[in-house]
Amino acid sequence: MPPLGGPPVGAAPVRVLYVWDADYPWDVRTEKICRSLTQAGCDVAIIARNAAWKPEREGLPEGTVFRMPRWRIFGQRIDRASSFPAFFNPRWIAHIAAGMRGHRPDVVIVRDLPLCPTAIWVARRFGTPVVLDMAENYAEMIRDVWAAGRKKPLDFLVRNPEIIAAVERYVLPRLDHIITVVDESSDRLAALGVPWDRLSVVSNTPPASRADAVCTEPARAPRGAEEALHLTYLGLMEVPRGINDVLDALAILRGEGRRIDLCLIGDGRDRMLFEARAAVLGLGPDAVRFMGALPNAEALRLVGASDVGLVPHHAYASWNTTIPNKLFDYMAAGLPVVTSDAVPAARIVRGAGAGVVYRSGDAVDLATQLRPLFDLATRERMALAGRQAVRKTYNWERDVDVLLHVVRSAGRPLRAAGVQVKQPTWPSSRL
Repeated sequence: MPPLGGPPVGAAPVRVLYVWDADYPWDVRTEKICRSLTQAGCDVAIIARNAAWKPEREGLPEGTVFRMPRWRIFGQRIDRASSFPAFFNPRWIAHIAAGMRGHRPDVVIVRDLPLCPTAIWVARRFGTPVVLDMAENYAEMIRDVWAAGRKKPLDFLVRNPEIIAAVERYVLPRLDHIITVVDESSDRLAALGVPWDRLSVVSNTPPASRADAVCTEPARAPRGAEEALHLTYLGLMEVPRGINDVLDALAILRGEGRRIDLCLIGDGRDRMLFEARAAVLGLGPDAVRFMGALPNAEALRLVGASDVGLVPHHAYASWNTTIPNKLFDYMAAGLPVVTSDAVPAARIVRGAGAGVVYRSGDAVDLATQLRPLFDLATRERMALAGRQAVRKTYNWERDVDVLLHVVRSAGRPLRAAGVQVKQPTWPSSRL
């Protein structure tokens, strides 16, 4: 991503504290947002968990990471359990408060709901505005896990959809601004009473340059109708994401004698279920490859060497109000997209002419929509449309302008009030 230029002449750099509830690195959206802010002249600190017991402070191109101090005396297992990102966890309250004292931010950006109340409580003590980076409809995504019967005993307390929905109702009127990833998410929040002037869309788009990039070491040369069709799914392995439907459709098409295979990139709580289902369907390693979690660069290389990208998420409330990174990753890589009729993904794919849409949860319809994609000319037409859509519309260069406006506007009241921004005094001692 090219440098984005600094702040306006004469303006002091905006200091940003980004609260991320897991270990860092790595997360694609956190890196993209923080790196863009840093390149634009902001001073960025990232608050993160430290389950892996990495150094408590680390300078990265996207900002300085401040990880939670370790409780060495109790051992790593207890330390990990006690650092769970629950909004009522006193360790997180202390960790964010230390970040506020040390970094003296003009604005706090908190990722998703788990630590949003915590960030609000702590930031208000310092008179600092809080922006929620709502990357997903968190309550509904957890509800999907429960509906699929995949909840764990601890989830009744820490990942309970009713509690999460109540947390959302609590934080919405107390936030200074909310960043969503898609129009449908903003529509949902507006219906809940959030004023439109407190809502902005910063989507999960890639840089436009990626649509021009060519895979330098493709796994296979371009293929025609007489050769195998290679499908790819990139993302978490969970039942609500529709992977069982993909396996069923694959079995249907292979049962017709068609040459087709599937590459699954990612990990998750339900991977073993999918491996078992593949075995029951007679889909061996020649039909399905479970790659597990891979570094992002390697995952994107495999995507670029494929024929078709899959977004099979079930069209529940969660996926009707968010958009996955993989949709734009596929389009930028020149893959036609096959998506379920989850509203945002279906809207984008149909509008761009970048692929086809099938009925959510319907493996037979998925197989039907895949059949025309054995034709190379059809795939090339959709691939070109997808890349053009990324170059012109669905790219990070457009989204970052919105991000910078939100951050600079949110940080302005503190400076306008004459508050002096102190230099960082991050404590080196343990909390």
